[in-house]
Amino acid sequence: MAGRLNDNEVAKEMDKMVQFIKQEAFEKAKEIKVKADEEFNIEKAKLVRQETLAIEAFYQKKMKQAEVQKRMYVPAKLHFFFLFLLMTFFKISAQSTHVNKSRLKILQARQAVLGTLFTDMRKRLQTISQDPAKYGGFLQNLILQCLFRLMDPLVTVQGRKQDIALLKAAIEGAKKEYIATFGSDVTIVLDESNPVPESSAGGVVVSSNDGRIRLDNTLEARLDILAETMLPEIRLELFGPSPNRKFFN
Repeated sequence: MAGRLNDNEVAKEMDKMVQFIKQEAFEKAKEIKVKADEEFNIEKAKLVRQETLAIEAFYQKKMKQAEVQKRMYVPAKLHFFFLFLLMTFFKISAQSTHVNKSRLKILQARQAVLGTLFTDMRKRLQTISQDPAKYGGFLQNLILQCLFRLMDPLVTVQGRKQDIALLKAAIEGAKKEYIATFGSDVTIVLDESNPVPESSAGGVVVSSNDGRIRLDNTLEARLDILAETMLPEIRLELFGPSPNRKFFN
C-alpha cells in the first residue's frame, strides 16, 4: 500500500531526525565545554592560591615549632621531613579535587547536550502527522505490529481524536493484512471514548483481554525505546569513546 511505512523505514525517519540535529548538538556541546573549561580554570586558580596560602601559613607555623623543638634538642631534620610529607599530601589532595570537579562538569555538560537533543526530537515528532497519506500508512503499520504481538481475536485501539478518520482506514487495512498473513479473523474495536491525549504527537495504544494487556505504540513511546537503544551510539557519536573505558564490545 502506497504511503505505508514499515519498521525499518520508521527507524530511518528517526535516524534522519538524529542526523539533522547532530550538528546543533555538537555546537552546543562545544559551547558548554568551553564555558566549563573557563569556570574550571578560574576555580583552579582560586583553589591553588588558597592552598598555597594555607601551606605557607602551615609551613611558617611548623618552622616556629621546629625552632622551639630544636632548642629542646629534638632533631630538626625529622620535622622538615614531616613538613615535606604534609605539603606533598596537600598538593595531591588539591590535584584530586580539581580532577573530580572537572570530570563532574564534563558529565553535567554532556547530560545537558543529550537532554537538549531528545527535547528537540520530541518537538520534531509533531511534524510526522502533518502528511496524512504517509501518516495513515504509518498508523496501519503500528496497529499491525500490535496485532502480530498480541495474536488475540479481539483487540481495542485508541488514538487521537483528530486521527479518527485515518484510524478507521488504518484498522481496515491492518485487519486485511493480518487475515492474509495468518488466515484467521480478528475483531478490532476503535475506542473513541478514551482517546490518546491531543498533546501526543500521534500513534496508537492497542489492548486486549479487557485492557489487561496493553501495548503503547504512540510516537512518544517509540522515541523512548529508540532513545534507550541508541543512547550508547549517540554518546559515542557526540563525545567519542571514553578515555577511562578499556574494553569495547
